[in-house]
Amino acid sequence: MTDRLKMQDPRKQYPAPPFPEQPQPHPGLSAKMDPQPDHGEESYRGSGKLEGRKALVTGGDSGIGRAAAIAYAREGADVAISYLPEEQADADEVIALIEREGRKAVALPGDIMDETWCRELVEKTVSGLGGLDILVVNAGRQQFREDVSALSTDDFDKTMKTNLYALHWIVQAAVPHLPAGASVITTASIQAYEPSEILLDYATTKAGITAYTKALAKQLIEKGIRANVVAPGPFWTVLQPSGGQPEEKVKNFGKNSDFGRPGQPVEIAPLYVLLASQEGSFLIGEVLGATGGRGIA
Repeated sequence: MTDRLKMQDPRKQYPAPPFPEQPQPHPGLSAKMDPQPDHGEESYRGSGKLEGRKALVTGGDSGIGRAAAIAYAREGADVAISYLPEEQADADEVIALIEREGRKAVALPGDIMDETWCRELVEKTVSGLGGLDILVVNAGRQQFREDVSALSTDDFDKTMKTNLYALHWIVQAAVPHLPAGASVITTASIQAYEPSEILLDYATTKAGITAYTKALAKQLIEKGIRANVVAPGPFWTVLQPSGGQPEEKVKNFGKNSDFGRPGQPVEIAPLYVLLASQEGSFLIGEVLGATGGRGIA
C-alpha cells in the first residue's frame, strides 16, 4: 500500500477506470470489489484526536462508514457499527480492526427501515460503550432506475425509510444521550445539488438529509451539540456495483472527476474526524464537500 500521506500526484494515487465488470446483489460486500477500496485498513494513521470518545456509525461495515469507523478507532474512540445482517462478513473485518486498536467495538446487525430497531440500536450502543458522543448517520440505499415509470412505490418507500426516516428515528433516540460537546454527522451527496436522472429517489433523500441536518443544527446548538453534513462525490464503495449504478457507469466510475478517478473512502475519513473532534468546534450546520472538483452549491 502506498503511503497516502507522502507527497504525490493525487491523480495517480489510487486506481482509475476502466474497472472490471462486477455486479453484485444488493446490498453487496466490499470484499468482492475489484479493485479493493481503501478504507484506511493499513493507510489511516491516528493521532489521538478522539481519545475516550464513544461513536455510533451506521453503515459501518463498508464504504464511507467503514472508513469513518476505522479512523475513529485509530483516533482513540470506542465504536459501534450498524449494518444489515447480509453484510456480516464485512462487519466482522471492521470489528476486528477496531479491537486491534485496543478499542471497544459493538456490532449491531439489523435493518434500519424498522423504527423499533433504530431506537434499539442506539440503546445497545449506549449500553455497550457506556455512553454516546459521536453519532454518524451514514447508511444509505441507492438503486438506479432508468425511468420514472420504473420507480415503484416500494422502491421509493425503501429509499425514504433507509435514508431519511431512519435518520430521524436514530437522532430522536440518540439526542437524550448526547452531552454538550457531542457531534452529529450525516452523509448527504453531490446528488443533493446535481441530481442524476436515474437516481430520483436517492437524490431527493440526500437533499432532505442536508435540509434536516441544517435545521437540526439550530436546535442542538442550544444543548452544546454540533450537527454537520459531509457531501461526497464519486467514491469507490460497494453501493455502486450492488445496483447503485448501471454496469457501464461502474466500469467508468469517477472518470469525470477532475482527478480522472473515484475517491477512496479513506480520503474522506478525515472530514468525519474533523467534525467529530474538538478541532471542529466552530463548525455547525456546515456541508463539507469532497466531490473530486465538482463542488457543491
